[in-house]
Amino acid sequence: MYPLQRNRRLRGSESIRALVREYQLSTDDFLAPVFVENGKGKKTEIPSMPGYYRYSLDVLPQEINALWQLGIKGVLVFVKEKEALKDNTGAAAIAPDGLMQRAIKTIKNTQPQMLVLTDVALDPYSSYGHDGIVVDGKIVNDPTVELLAQMAATHIEAGADGVAPSDMMDGRVLKIRQCFEANGWDNALIMSYSAKYASSFYGPFRDALDSAPGFGDKKTYQMDFANQKEALVEAKRDLDEGADIIMVKPGLAYLDIVSQLAQNIAAPIAVYQVSGEYAMLKAAAKYGWLDHQPVMLEQLVAFKRAGAAIIATYHAKEAAQLIGG
Repeated sequence: MYPLQRNRRLRGSESIRALVREYQLSTDDFLAPVFVENGKGKKTEIPSMPGYYRYSLDVLPQEINALWQLGIKGVLVFVKEKEALKDNTGAAAIAPDGLMQRAIKTIKNTQPQMLVLTDVALDPYSSYGHDGIVVDGKIVNDPTVELLAQMAATHIEAGADGVAPSDMMDGRVLKIRQCFEANGWDNALIMSYSAKYASSFYGPFRDALDSAPGFGDKKTYQMDFANQKEALVEAKRDLDEGADIIMVKPGLAYLDIVSQLAQNIAAPIAVYQVSGEYAMLKAAAKYGWLDHQPVMLEQLVAFKRAGAAIIATYHAKEAAQLIGG
């Protein structure tokens, strides 16, 4: 009791604060999202995500090398497909020489040790902007799952270390895992977006990939943001189906979900600090309303404190430059 015990003794200097600090950020925590586009010599800034870019394949190696030199050892790859190649069948998604497949090869040729995880969903390839096949105005589950497994297979064949299905179709983890086992890819990872909520924080990302839904919304397959227990159900089912890592998306508004999963399942928990969260901080910092660097680091530590082992964040490079390897 006071005065024999004084909590402030452990806060008196940076040296003692650092010594007793419970959580430390490391570049090993980060998974860097990478956006790829068609063309040559292109590094296109995304207007709603200041300081973040899409890269053509010839420019992509520069970004991969920069990430690797900063100590970032994993990327999560997304592509912006040509409008002319978008349809309702996913043809471009499963093409062996598709943009994603070529991006994987480019990354692995540049840095063979870089962990490459790939987005598996149809929205970048869909003429409807939805994550699945559309029939009579509805996103159909089982035909989509079959196509997602084919898509995932082409990613592993191209050299990806694993896939990250973000579509939220029922049973897709099982179908993908069965496909991997049938082809002898027993070491291929699945990082499942198990708790992906129907959030309004995704706007800038959809601008970046031109993947906003052409009709309706995604609430029939993404989770209701009012639900908490459902996340544990989804996560446990995905683990039973063969997932290795469980993803929570978005991040900051869902720290309770991260914490709940970390306390109830043994698998690694990943969290995605999404585009809207990134854009809000950038905008606030631009107007001098927040100090960018300390707020960024505070947010990233909050993910670790909640229980995340992996943080997918657009701040990965900035944070790595601050904290070192």
